[in-house]
Amino acid sequence: MSAVSLDEQHDPTDGGPTLVPPTRRSPWNMTWHGIRTVAVLDLRQRVRSTRWIVALVAWFLLVGAITLLSTGAVSSTWGADSSPSQYGPLLFGIVTFLVLGLGLLVTPTLTSTAVNGDRNAGTLATLQVTLLTPAEIAMGKLLAAWAASLAFLAVSLPFLGLALAFGGTPVWAIVRVTVLVALLLAAVCGIGIGLSALTARTAGSTVLTFVTVATLTIFSLIFYAVTFPSITTTEQVEVYGMPPTWDYTEDESPDCEWSTQERDVMHTERTWWLLGMNPFVVVADGAGTGDLENRTDPLAGIRDGVRALRAGPDPQVDECWSWGYTGEGDAVQQAEVSDAPVWPWGLAFNLLLGAAGFAVAVRRLTIPQHTLARGTRVA
Repeated sequence: MSAVSLDEQHDPTDGGPTLVPPTRRSPWNMTWHGIRTVAVLDLRQRVRSTRWIVALVAWFLLVGAITLLSTGAVSSTWGADSSPSQYGPLLFGIVTFLVLGLGLLVTPTLTSTAVNGDRNAGTLATLQVTLLTPAEIAMGKLLAAWAASLAFLAVSLPFLGLALAFGGTPVWAIVRVTVLVALLLAAVCGIGIGLSALTARTAGSTVLTFVTVATLTIFSLIFYAVTFPSITTTEQVEVYGMPPTWDYTEDESPDCEWSTQERDVMHTERTWWLLGMNPFVVVADGAGTGDLENRTDPLAGIRDGVRALRAGPDPQVDECWSWGYTGEGDAVQQAEVSDAPVWPWGLAFNLLLGAAGFAVAVRRLTIPQHTLARGTRVA
């Protein structure tokens, strides 16, 4: 017979009932009821705070103000004679990066104190001594933080729709952008939950969460740049260009010719993944824009640039195109750029970090805990 909480069994010695202690559930067991209970408790605490309403209003005003200012600046730059569809993709890219950037700034503050904040307040132990498993507690807090971040994203949707209304951008782009941003925010929530459970101080977990987000967004670009010396080699390269004896003062175009020269070649196919994990690259590559052949689309520009870096250097170099010569230069071999998307890899990497943070939170919420940091409050 499986034992449940306060279950009664017959004692053969005296015939009286005895109380059987509840069986220990696995820390990874989860039920929707348990997850929902923790999530509702966290969300009710947020809703009761007036700072929550102030933050949403401030977010709406900030995104709206920047969107309107960008619209006015871009439209005046293009002039009254230009069609809105010509600069519509640029506006859509600006608003997309604005929403993603602000979301990555706000989300760490929603999750980085979810566990150690409750532990310092003495409310975490109350949850841990109930029948809730560590996984249910961690998942409930994760869903509550994600729901709060999605509220900020929902407030931004009217401005994404406004940028989309200018034209030049596929309608389904707003759906793809919204889904990708939502998933990236979920990954950040998982990272914050893990660091909150790992560190005793709320200030420490907040700083670590911001550093992790900064590593994905800013430091990844710096890391990619500093790898240039290590991926640059001197190689023999076939070059189609002007003959060395040609006089540059002549007005006539030269007859270009082939030559083999030593050149510094950067093998970007070795380090492109440093850019692929960047959340901004993930959204730009997965937005699905650029099909309307608009040169003002920043999302398509980033997508094509990262895919070209993934392809690596060209096997042959054409240096005669700038002189208007279209002879054999048309046959110069270039690196084959694959149309395979980059965003699945980058999104999977971010979600893996979020899953690792969730696993750390479950491990740290498991009781009994044999080792606690000095000064950690238990109850």
